[in-house]
Amino acid sequence: MNPKHVALISAELGISMKQAESTMGLLAEGSTVPFISRYRKEQTGSLDEVQIGKVEDLSKRYQEVDDRRAFIIKTITEQDKMTPELLEKLEASWVLAELEDMYLPYKPKRKTRATVAIEKGLEPLARLIFEQDNNEVAAAAETFINEQVASGDEALKGARDIIAEWINENAELRDKLRKLFTNTGVFTSKVIEGKEAEGVKYKDYFDFNEPLHSIPSHRVLAILRAESEGILFGNIAPAEEDASEIIHKQFVKGNGAAAEQVSKAAADAYKRLLRPSLENEFRATAKERADTEAIEVFAENLRQLLLAAPLGPKAVIAIDPGYRTGCKTVALDEQGNMLAHDVIFPLEKNYKSQDAENLLRNWVNKYETAAIAVGNGTAGRETEEFVKKIDFGRKVNVFMVNESGASVYSASEVAREEFPNEDVTVRGSVSIGRRLIDPLAELVKIDPKAIGVGQYQHDVNQSHLKQSLDRVVVSCVNNVGVNLNTASKHLLAYVSGLGPSLAENIVKYRKENGAFKNRKELKKVSRLGEKAFEQCAGFLRIENGDNPLDNSAVHPERYPLVEAIAAKQQCSIEELLGKDDLRKQINIKEFISEEVGQLTIEDILKELAKPSRDPRDEIAIFEYAEGIKSMEDVKPGMTLPGVVTNITAFGAFVDIGVKQDGLVHISHLSNKFISNPNEAVKLNQKVMVTVLEVDIARKRISLSMKTNEPATGGGGQRREQRKEQKPAKEAPLNDFQAKLLALKSKFK
Repeated sequence: MNPKHVALISAELGISMKQAESTMGLLAEGSTVPFISRYRKEQTGSLDEVQIGKVEDLSKRYQEVDDRRAFIIKTITEQDKMTPELLEKLEASWVLAELEDMYLPYKPKRKTRATVAIEKGLEPLARLIFEQDNNEVAAAAETFINEQVASGDEALKGARDIIAEWINENAELRDKLRKLFTNTGVFTSKVIEGKEAEGVKYKDYFDFNEPLHSIPSHRVLAILRAESEGILFGNIAPAEEDASEIIHKQFVKGNGAAAEQVSKAAADAYKRLLRPSLENEFRATAKERADTEAIEVFAENLRQLLLAAPLGPKAVIAIDPGYRTGCKTVALDEQGNMLAHDVIFPLEKNYKSQDAENLLRNWVNKYETAAIAVGNGTAGRETEEFVKKIDFGRKVNVFMVNESGASVYSASEVAREEFPNEDVTVRGSVSIGRRLIDPLAELVKIDPKAIGVGQYQHDVNQSHLKQSLDRVVVSCVNNVGVNLNTASKHLLAYVSGLGPSLAENIVKYRKENGAFKNRKELKKVSRLGEKAFEQCAGFLRIENGDNPLDNSAVHPERYPLVEAIAAKQQCSIEELLGKDDLRKQINIKEFISEEVGQLTIEDILKELAKPSRDPRDEIAIFEYAEGIKSMEDVKPGMTLPGVVTNITAFGAFVDIGVKQDGLVHISHLSNKFISNPNEAVKLNQKVMVTVLEVDIARKRISLSMKTNEPATGGGGQRREQRKEQKPAKEAPLNDFQAKLLALKSKFK
């Protein structure tokens, strides 16, 4: 472990040297982020998963800097050009751009205008001019005429090419210009002539400029996407006169003939070499920053989606709605196994709708169905309405389920493996039903990019995106915990310390030997060694096993501690789990040791109070406003219930039941100023929104979550709008809607 890395990480993250060193050591040993966060709090000083993840990322970054520095030092040394001063500067820098600047003069070059001029013997002339002590440059140039140099002017031009390259390679100048770009650079974009109609969706950027330091990530990504589509031309630069002034101040001395040549070389250096080089660097930096912000938005959305409230292990009927081809319908048992499938036509005005009702009623009784999941795609609202009108003789809840990515799953290798004899429509319906039972267990089978909760997810760095999203999935799976005897290999693969190979071995062992009876039995699984057991055991649950602690988040390494606590209280572990009064009598300090600190003991006691409790919220019934099924039904001024389906840097999208999500701009998410939409809303949150504007032609709905939000237009228009919204307002309110409306009234 490099002590310099420890110090740098400590300073950058604002954590102690001990925290940084301990965390880096645990990571180097092969411990996972969830394991370290949950079971090694004493060593890390209670760093959370985000902080530990940053330690991991920074460790890799500084190692990359070290590796590049070693290469640069080796290359310059081999050229016999290394000096003690240069070596000191290289070893002191931890910024890749600075290292590259210092390396630039020594970097092996392709053939350039400067190298051609040097080959013609013009370097002495360039040095003479660059020193600016002799103004007889024209006469001096004449002395360099030879077979390769036809005239004095050609000699001067070659000398200027050499000087331009020297200026370009000056590390001090590049540092000054880099600061200028940082502080005053402007991101501009112009539409390419003749592309106005084709690129109308980028109209806001046809003649656009914004300071580089403040441009939001989504604008950067939009401009870059438009560039890749051949719609816009963008560039990044400060005012040219400011850059020229910096260069001239450093290199041009006086007003003589030599200074004039240096001035021309400086102008050429900036236009041909420095500006393109720095623009590419800052374009890459802007893209990287935009990627980071977009990935963070996507990752947070994914986290909220994966941790959405589950229905739990209950029998479900799932319906993938459709008009012409009917509704693909499946019946699932408590574990999500398919029991039956069929196609129904509930929306046809003939005997087929009665057949659909009969089949659903029959399945509900036959399979003891607890709930019905309806996909939110085409015909979703109409199908939901049809199902809700059926009298099943008992309560059967109906849920609208977001089906984004179900088609991706249905055509995937995972789905073909699970249902080799069924077509994609059946597989898609199964996915919808399983999402209701357990969103996390089902969504881990789908590429997160296909779930539809991101922002420019196909434009960002795909490697960084995958790394970030995989980390989120791992975090969510381990936060919830996994049932060892029912989890699929796809879910098990994300458990700390496992991965696809060990997950498959666990499922194979389960098939051959039956359900696991205790966590220790995991060690019998092929290739699952001590380290893997240490990392995964605490996150795997066994219901009704040999040891009640196996169905908790207490790690097996701490079972002796729990046994000691139970012995001290003169009770069994079962009694310790079930009786609050026994746990309240425990004196934590009696059990603190060199191995186990107060943080770990407090965690154990919290777990004993509610072992195996699912940290996710309980699922809630939600209903859209009656009579609102298409954009034509939506009018400005209406107040409607909705569900947050996506969160971006500029606002949140809300499904109000009309197949086209509306946008609540960040400025309309709250009555108070917020800089991040996540301060106001969460994914899948049920909200009440006011309709501001409806643009049917562009398929846009503008919404607001502000209280007392005025509708667009004059007073007479608003009065008319209130009349038009009356059917939606008079619709029966469920408990959620009534509470929200009551809160709105309270704060008026």
